[in-house]
Amino acid sequence: MARLLIVHHSPTPTVSALTEAVVAGAGDEAIEGVEVVVREALAASADDVLAADGYLLGTTANFGYMSGALKHFFDTIFLQAGGALADDGSAGSATGGRKPYGLWVHGRYDTTGAVRSVQSIVQALGWQQSASVLEVLGDVGDEERASGYELGGTIAALLSE
Repeated sequence: MARLLIVHHSPTPTVSALTEAVVAGAGDEAIEGVEVVVREALAASADDVLAADGYLLGTTANFGYMSGALKHFFDTIFLQAGGALADDGSAGSATGGRKPYGLWVHGRYDTTGAVRSVQSIVQALGWQQSASVLEVLGDVGDEERASGYELGGTIAALLSE
């Protein structure tokens, strides 16, 4: 059975609503053969990452960057999970498998820096972006929840094939 790891930082009711929609989409009953594992960013481990076949990542946009909790997750798992560094210490190009991932980011005013920061680290892990990034500004309504559900379902369905 394929395993989908969902790692998120959802500190507010607004972000939690989006996370719940992503998790619900990943667990849609029409998708078979996928185990969904949900971890808060500060509780996720390299073992979780190594055991997964695909990933969904969720974060807030904080001062033009991903949340500190998601950054801590990456710092903790990076080398154990196959991350590659260039000779100058910057992110390198990983040579391992290209596992699918999806990303959602919530911000009040801007998500650009948060998206860019996650993508630069994930590139060095060798994961493959397999759905458009879900960027949500402000309140989370029905449309945003539906987009979150679709994101979760998309990545889970890729693993069920």
